[in-house]
Amino acid sequence: MLRWLWLAVAVLGLDQLTKSIAEHQLVQFAPVEVLPFFNLSLVYNTGAAFSLLGEAGGWQRWLFIALALGVSVVLVVWMRRLSAGERLTAAALALVLGGALGNVIDRIWHGHVIDFIDLHYAGYHWPAFNLADSAITVGAVLLIATSLLPEPPSRGRDEAGPDDPAP
Repeated sequence: MLRWLWLAVAVLGLDQLTKSIAEHQLVQFAPVEVLPFFNLSLVYNTGAAFSLLGEAGGWQRWLFIALALGVSVVLVVWMRRLSAGERLTAAALALVLGGALGNVIDRIWHGHVIDFIDLHYAGYHWPAFNLADSAITVGAVLLIATSLLPEPPSRGRDEAGPDDPAP
């Protein structure tokens, strides 16, 4: 199932492209309204999700890089062990992998993650995020969904389907 790595590479490429555009077109902390609930707003996050450990003094950068690289190895091994029928799981893992690597590249090159998507309603703002974060979230939701869904029945050689000729 490593053929799904193209999706991880696509997520990584789109993530880095959109972050580059955001850095060149936006001014930090100067939101640009796109829709009444959606701004583009350049923010640098030295922490993890929701700026967890953002003010920790710098050591967290290396912790998050190591964690992301370790998780990436686990994801690739997991993808390699999937059967051909586990396409949704493979896609979910590829989304998480591409997102994790997109953010780890930011941490290595810049020392922080570049966020620029700002969703808000009635004065309340969701923490800013990026395409990598979105891919990780969608991938995680898909992984949860695939674990909750019943496995499709497998059709062995001895089982004939309704449209298959009798043996």
